[in-house]
Amino acid sequence: MPDTATSPEPLPILLLNGPNLNTLGVRQPEVYGSSTLGDVVELAERTASELGFGLRAAQTNHEGEMIDWIHEARGQVSGIVINPGGWTHTSVALADALVVPEVPIMEVHISNIHRRESFRHHSYVSPIAVGVIAGCGVRGYEFAIRRLADVID
Repeated sequence: MPDTATSPEPLPILLLNGPNLNTLGVRQPEVYGSSTLGDVVELAERTASELGFGLRAAQTNHEGEMIDWIHEARGQVSGIVINPGGWTHTSVALADALVVPEVPIMEVHISNIHRRESFRHHSYVSPIAVGVIAGCGVRGYEFAIRRLADVID
């Protein structure tokens, strides 16, 4: 007899962008390209939907707000894709918060942080993340969501 029960819809993926990412398309297009944050969210929504996930997206320039969102994600999301921006290299508090939801984390950087200034070579997030995508432009968000979906399954 076929199983007529449908599996529950997975919890959404949370996409978080840190400081200055609201200026994508304007700030240093030679480094970050011409795509806007809206373009990034649209790409992420399409990719997540294709893989059977909803997407919640948020950006902030305020570290405490980001940490609050991460705390609130516990039990509410399947995983997190995060571009921590400058907090990547400075925030132990952000790294500590990312363990609270107990879900897989994918770290994304539009530019290749390892080809840039030496202070950008260290990430407090990478040791917590199941994967890191850097230097692939905004397509890195798509790659991160695809990999996260693989890890969640």
